[in-house]
Amino acid sequence: MTDRDRLVVVSDDPKYDADRIGEMLGCRVETADLSTPALLREHAADADAVVVNVDSSVPGDVLADLDLSVVARGAVGVDGVDVAAAADHGVQVVHAPDYCLDEVADHAVALLTALARGVPAYAARAEAGSWDWEPPYPIARLADCTVGLVSFGPIARRFADRIAPLVDDVVATDPYVDDEAFYERDVERVEVDELWRRADHVSVHAPLTDETEGMVDDDAFTSLPSHAVVVNTGRGGVVDEDDLLAALEAGDIAAAGLDVLAEEPPAADHPLFGREDVVVTPHVGWYSGAADRDLNESIARDIGRVFRGEEPLGLVDPEADWL
Repeated sequence: MTDRDRLVVVSDDPKYDADRIGEMLGCRVETADLSTPALLREHAADADAVVVNVDSSVPGDVLADLDLSVVARGAVGVDGVDVAAAADHGVQVVHAPDYCLDEVADHAVALLTALARGVPAYAARAEAGSWDWEPPYPIARLADCTVGLVSFGPIARRFADRIAPLVDDVVATDPYVDDEAFYERDVERVEVDELWRRADHVSVHAPLTDETEGMVDDDAFTSLPSHAVVVNTGRGGVVDEDDLLAALEAGDIAAAGLDVLAEEPPAADHPLFGREDVVVTPHVGWYSGAADRDLNESIARDIGRVFRGEEPLGLVDPEADWL
């Protein structure tokens, strides 16, 4: 089969540039709604490759019914894709592990520093006609604070580079990263319980796994100081949202900045909306014009590598510890 005869079905997610992917691959490209397993099965029936969005579920039974060579996801994480089943069916799964690293780190820093200074609450008050300096919640001097990182992968390391000059200390927990990565950035490795005890603020960068699901919970919030800001740009399910809300209402922590939620998109009446101590952004930490271009080109190159029988750079190892 020549590349011209191949079919790639691309999710109709606006971040994907189907024309650019088709131009790079030299094959047929169609866009379709792939948001559910049933739609994936329907629209990818004749496909050699699919490009699914971050919310798409790709279960093993669907993979068994299709004749795919590759499933591509335009994200760092691949939760929802049955990677083990894909391997069993000879389907390679690729993602984009090296795109948007700077963007997500910048977004996390923006959320943490803005909330640590009470900026969103003060801005809302000013727009409402109040010129009151009284703090919306406890505010600590950032230069005196320790920031704790949950996970110390590539994004967290870039976050550490950015936040370190602004704070007193940075600590991190990650059992899957070697000591050298910590040493290179003068970041202290700690166990997770010690992180809760020592951190003034926390930035969560962890993928969603059985091990990390709900790990930022009541025990974490009650161990943190009342001026703590908790930021999550990793995966929504890592933070227990019920416990987070209870902690905010009890004054156990000061504020939260969330670019990810357990369910996306959330219901309009999500209980974390409408609070001056919470900022929620719609999973946009990844975005810049440059990152969007990188994403589409990275996906297209790896699909092309699979078609040519080469190993893709973003190949997901079904035995990886973080899955």
